[in-house]
Amino acid sequence: MNDRHRNFDSEALTHRKEHHCGYTYCPLCGKLLEEETLDGRPRMVCRDEACGFVFYQNPIPAAGAVIVRDDKILLVKRAHPPRIGWWCFPAGFMEWGEHPTDTAVREVEEETGLKVKLNGFFEVYSGNDDPRTNAILILYLADVVGGELRAADDAQEVRFFGFDELPDKIAFESHLQALADYDHRYRK
Repeated sequence: MNDRHRNFDSEALTHRKEHHCGYTYCPLCGKLLEEETLDGRPRMVCRDEACGFVFYQNPIPAAGAVIVRDDKILLVKRAHPPRIGWWCFPAGFMEWGEHPTDTAVREVEEETGLKVKLNGFFEVYSGNDDPRTNAILILYLADVVGGELRAADDAQEVRFFGFDELPDKIAFESHLQALADYDHRYRK
């Protein structure tokens, strides 16, 4: 494991995620936030009437691609926490101001070295099993149009798997569901 990942504490991150991402003080006025039920959900609220900040904890958008060639699907082996050494689709969190389609294309190239053309929307998944955050994963169908297959950026390894030889360790439930959905929709 990389030295910078030795202190990755999945339990602590999950605890923080489940407790308003660790928010204690108002990011606008600096006063102490208090938990209050608003809209039927516990939220962190600034009691200062001049401020009134409310922390709405929302999932983070992510995007990636489903790439199939010769009835084999492309997966990447994770090089960073969480779940180092587990497999997933080439995907990642959206950057500020980035469209999900741009995220999918960028992430595929960063992680696999491949240039892709998106052919259409595949599915949206809600994931809550990442200790860092909850995510909304937007997956697209894509074809390879260039580049050279190589593990890069967040990937230890990258390869195409037959559907009867998928690895046991799939990093996230949403990716596992996407594999099953693809198999059911396109292969049956």
